[in-house]
Amino acid sequence: MQNQTTLEKLDEKVSQILRKYHELKSENETIRNELITLKAQKQIQVQELEKLSEQNTMKDLEIEEIVSKIESMLG
Repeated sequence: MQNQTTLEKLDEKVSQILRKYHELKSENETIRNELITLKAQKQIQVQELEKLSEQNTMKDLEIEEIVSKIESMLG
């Protein structure tokens, strides 16, 4: 009888471990998907930042050209 109780306890513990394993596996997959999404969003933001930086540089060049033209007109 004691042996049966021990086997039942062991079965219960194994079942608990398996449930926890499946929970953690699912949570890991969710986190992995979130990470992939965040990496993609970051890449989009980096590209947008590069584009805006390039636009800013072009605007600075335009301003320098305008200032240079004004200075040459004023003598």
